[in-house]
Amino acid sequence: MIKIIEENFSLLKFNQKAQHPLQSWQWGEVRKKMGIEILRIGEFDKESLKNVFTISFHKIPFVPLKIGYLPRSVLPSVETLNFLFKYGKRNNSIFIKIEPYEEKSNPAVRERWGEIKNSKFKIVNSPHPLFPNWTQILDLTKSEEELLKKMHHKTRYNIRLAQKKGVTVKNLSNDEGFKIFSRLYFDTCKRQNYHGHNFKYHQTVWNNLKNEIAHILIAFYNNEPLSVYQIWIFKKTAYYVYGGSSEKYRNLMGANLLMWEAIRFSKNMGAKKFDMWGSLPPNYNFNHPWAGFTRFKQGYGTNFIETIGSYDLIINPFFYSIYNLIFKVRQFFLRM
Repeated sequence: MIKIIEENFSLLKFNQKAQHPLQSWQWGEVRKKMGIEILRIGEFDKESLKNVFTISFHKIPFVPLKIGYLPRSVLPSVETLNFLFKYGKRNNSIFIKIEPYEEKSNPAVRERWGEIKNSKFKIVNSPHPLFPNWTQILDLTKSEEELLKKMHHKTRYNIRLAQKKGVTVKNLSNDEGFKIFSRLYFDTCKRQNYHGHNFKYHQTVWNNLKNEIAHILIAFYNNEPLSVYQIWIFKKTAYYVYGGSSEKYRNLMGANLLMWEAIRFSKNMGAKKFDMWGSLPPNYNFNHPWAGFTRFKQGYGTNFIETIGSYDLIINPFFYSIYNLIFKVRQFFLRM
């Protein structure tokens, strides 16, 4: 049975079934504070809650139409898809993008995905996914000695170099830390010509997730911030979500030490896994724009994991075609 979860539902009970921070109760509150419509639903077996889903609905400017987004949930059942299709149809939705946090190699996931493909719904590979299909995972159940041993020798060397040169790392999960994070993050976005979220978005996220889920770690040299990471920890898994760096003292390898200290911090916080959030596949092209950060993450001895992918549950086929055409035209002009 699928039910809408009301506002007075227990945060604790909801989060016990949410498997990713983007499915947490807190994330739903973040989206609401941004003025985004949120739907929380649950799969129930009688009165027992089995799975939860947080879906956001985003208005399209100038027309009374919406796009739904279901990030990093478990793979929905056919019953849940039926509920979402009917809800989306009643609420003028063109489609709902679904990006499950499920490993493609899992036989149970493949079986459930087969049921979905054989259902009556039109679900297609998303032409514009928000998450890459691949990520890298680090096993934090190993000792620090084992983790260091498994690293690429150059990564290990860079960590020791940063320590030798006097780089230090601090946990600054407060307003001062967020101020430094914002400066380095947006400087990096500008340098790399990356069009990310604006300051108001990041401030809303931080204000609502700080210390419960989100933490800020900063590498310093002589009180000068070199690199900053925002690490999220949720249900025994740590996530490297955002990062930024200064152009100063890049030869001191502050980012390498910072990642190592983020790993150690996550272990001490009880995390069993460290998810690098996104990556190219293991046989990546070294000329790809993402090759640099893929190689950086790989240096820590991670395992490449392929998720099941990104899919669109089409609700209005006519407007879906128009939307994708407009999206392609917009992307073309942005690249120019």
